[in-house]
Amino acid sequence: METVLEKDVYKTSRFLYILEAAFEYFISILVGGAYLAKVSAEIGLSDGLTGILTSFVSLGCGFQIIAIFLANKTPVKRWVTLLHSLNQLFFALIYLVPFIQISKTGKTVLFILFLLAGHIINNVVNSPKLNWFMSLVDDRQRGRFTANKEILSLLGGMIFSFVVGAIIDHFETLGDVNNAFIFCGFGVLGLTILHTLTLLFSKEKPIEKKEKVSIKQQLKELLKDRDLFKVILISVFWNISHYVATPFYGSYQIGALGFSMSFVAILSALYAVFRSLFSRPMGKYADKYSFAKMLNICFIIMVVAFAINTFTVPANGKIFYTAYYILYAIGMAGINSGEMNLIYDCVDREKRVGALALKSTLSGFAGFFTTLLVSPLVDKIQANGNTFLGLNVYAQQVVSALAMILTLALLIYLNTVVRKVQRKN
Repeated sequence: METVLEKDVYKTSRFLYILEAAFEYFISILVGGAYLAKVSAEIGLSDGLTGILTSFVSLGCGFQIIAIFLANKTPVKRWVTLLHSLNQLFFALIYLVPFIQISKTGKTVLFILFLLAGHIINNVVNSPKLNWFMSLVDDRQRGRFTANKEILSLLGGMIFSFVVGAIIDHFETLGDVNNAFIFCGFGVLGLTILHTLTLLFSKEKPIEKKEKVSIKQQLKELLKDRDLFKVILISVFWNISHYVATPFYGSYQIGALGFSMSFVAILSALYAVFRSLFSRPMGKYADKYSFAKMLNICFIIMVVAFAINTFTVPANGKIFYTAYYILYAIGMAGINSGEMNLIYDCVDREKRVGALALKSTLSGFAGFFTTLLVSPLVDKIQANGNTFLGLNVYAQQVVSALAMILTLALLIYLNTVVRKVQRKN
């Protein structure tokens, strides 16, 4: 009887969580990939630097460790809502940078500051917010609920990308890129208001006193948990494999491959459709068998995807990159959910915020510094006329090959180490 009552009480909040995730996803579209590359290109930044800036998503994750120190500050809703609104305001200011009458260096500094501040604050609140909303979901339904949440975000993002892409292309056809940036900036502000409203009207489940653990004790217990670290390394190795290549794809699309923003929107639509189609089946499979087995399938798909992109060039770009992106969408249908839920399988409820923050911190820094190390290689290949070891190749082909090899190594680790860690809950 009590369980039924709780489901009724928090039903609206779970729905608002689905909307919250959608609005946040729309904002992430406007401050990532080809959209971010448009702003950086207007400022005059190189592909290598654009790749580093794109990987700020990963660097921001590195600051989730701060969430451990905020985990016991209640109500969570109050400070999460405030900080989330602030981080999205910084994202909106990114589109203001091209209009500021200062030097290229000054614009670059502001661009980096707004982007980095937005991602850092976003990631400080991410784990507590995730724990806040996921505490309203039945543990036996986590895979399916996560899938439903992603499906709405992706389908909405598909329509959103089409509209935004068409508007940007229209302004560029008129030679008026400034209005395109103004539109995007106000778009982020409007989405911020909607996103904030979903947080304000959501309920928060009261935390029992026995669930509160001191920060010092929580960190001590987490750092001693060997099974947890085995699982966390999955996220670390995946971010290394992922961020060795994908941050450089945005500039590749609008640069060498010559994609219009409308075609980028078509790719986003295909991504949304395929990820939506596979998200719920992946969730059901994970709920029935395990999230480790689901991740095994996802990483195999990613190996094939990166292999295809190793051969993507302007001559076959639309076909090959589309094939890569579809496979990427299918793989990502399970990876984000799998990483999070593996953590939930390994730790007790009261330690989940800390465990998620620790995972995101380690994997976030791993992803960012991987991009930082690879960026000079990308710039060097381009400076040498797109040649590497005597071969006529694009830098993005080389980093795609590296991503494929690293993902293969991740598969070996998953099947020889993590699959042996038994589910505790």
